Amino acid sequence: MDTDTARIAADLRACLGPLVRRLRQVKPDGELTLSQTSALVRLDREGPATATELAAGEGIRPQSMGTIVATLLERGLVARAADPADGRRAVLSLTEAGREGLRGAREERARRLTAAISAELTPAEQQQLAAAIPLLERISHRV
Repeated sequence: MDTDTARIAADLRACLGPLVRRLRQVKPDGELTLSQTSALVRLDREGPATATELAAGEGIRPQSMGTIVATLLERGLVARAADPADGRRAVLSLTEAGREGLRGAREERARRLTAAISAELTPAEQQQLAAAIPLLERISHRV
């Protein structure tokens, strides 16, 4: 591996890691845990799924997902229904309250990131950052 490329990769990881962690730490009162939010995001992006499918997608044990799902059901953020293809299985889907919760969390994170970009970067730097986004997206599909 090219030394310069390895350095870029290390610097990028060192930069993006704290950024992502800080954005994830934005938690208004009563907001969901990271695991709960991740399950909701997966249902939002991929559609209805069983708890077992969610657990596999998140790389956690089904028992752990069971605890997460119980909380989401209790808060009315997901709904459970019989799987139309196999009535023995339960399928979870996002409720309107779940969509609203995700929207609020995303809006707060976007607001904070927008404020940081405005405060820290000059207009020219903002253009450089915008130009780099397609490159980052391409990389993210390969990782």
